[in-house]
Amino acid sequence: MNKAKPAIALAIAAVIAIAAFAWWRFGQNPAPNGLVLYGNVDMRQISLAFNSSERIAQVLATEGEQVRQGQVLAVLDTTTLKLRLRRARAQANAQEQALKRLEAGTRPEEIAQARSAAAAAKAQAVRAKEQYQRLRNASADTNGRGISREQLDAAKADQAVALARQDSADKALELAIAGPRREDIAQARAQLEAARADLALVQQQMADSELKAPVDAVVRSRLLEPGDMASPQRPVYALALTSPKWVRAYVSETGLGQVKPGQEAQVSTDSQPDRPLQGRVGYISSVAEFTPKTVQTEDLRTSLVYEVRINVDDPDNRLRLGMPATVRLSGADSAPQDTAASDSGGKPR
Repeated sequence: MNKAKPAIALAIAAVIAIAAFAWWRFGQNPAPNGLVLYGNVDMRQISLAFNSSERIAQVLATEGEQVRQGQVLAVLDTTTLKLRLRRARAQANAQEQALKRLEAGTRPEEIAQARSAAAAAKAQAVRAKEQYQRLRNASADTNGRGISREQLDAAKADQAVALARQDSADKALELAIAGPRREDIAQARAQLEAARADLALVQQQMADSELKAPVDAVVRSRLLEPGDMASPQRPVYALALTSPKWVRAYVSETGLGQVKPGQEAQVSTDSQPDRPLQGRVGYISSVAEFTPKTVQTEDLRTSLVYEVRINVDDPDNRLRLGMPATVRLSGADSAPQDTAASDSGGKPR
């Protein structure tokens, strides 16, 4: 009788310990009476590449590093781009000065010079005319014996040349006073716009020589190193977005009616089962598909299921891509669903 008392005491102590553990495990975080799904964490990814082809000078981020939006991740060699930038700036400056010269019109000194040239041409024309007239009169007075025919023809030709020069000088004076044509100014303005566009293009290429993170993300893969030749077809990094995150799960047709968009959910992982994350149903597939190949039971391989995505709030960045997760949906009355998720997603065979 005395020997039985210690055994009874040990049994009672064991029952109390089991009850205490059950209270600790399930009393503080009771499992909701809802639908239970099994899936994997999914998130969007970015393949980040340069816009141009050039040699890589620096690669600044490594795998697993958390990067912020706008952070410089890699830099190209800009020796050639700097030379192109200098040339583009010089061409744009030259076109700008040419346009200013046309818009300013003819300078007063140039008009005065043109007027002086016209006056000189007029004086030469008057002199040539008087010379021709004197020779003509002298030939008439002497009946052609004192002045030869060749002299008269030469004087007449000099008069014609002088008159043509006078007319040309007068026209030049008129052009100087009128100033540049509107068409010339428009052409110079268009050439300046083209030069500025070339300059902006090179400046954009200079800006693109720095590869920056478009959003907050985590570096999944570093694919190129300094010295490699970058191109738009060769990504330098593969980034995983830290937000949004969701769990891709599958629900059978019998449980589909218990899943609704916006439905509250709790998402837990095997590493921290007692610290569930809050989530909500964000997407329910309208097309049935065969259960993915990663299902956990043979009898469900041919069952039709529907994809469900549960958006998860993960401020501490606890979830990782592909991590298995358990989803408990609130407001559902049926027993847990024995389904699984797959990143690839099975298709009807």
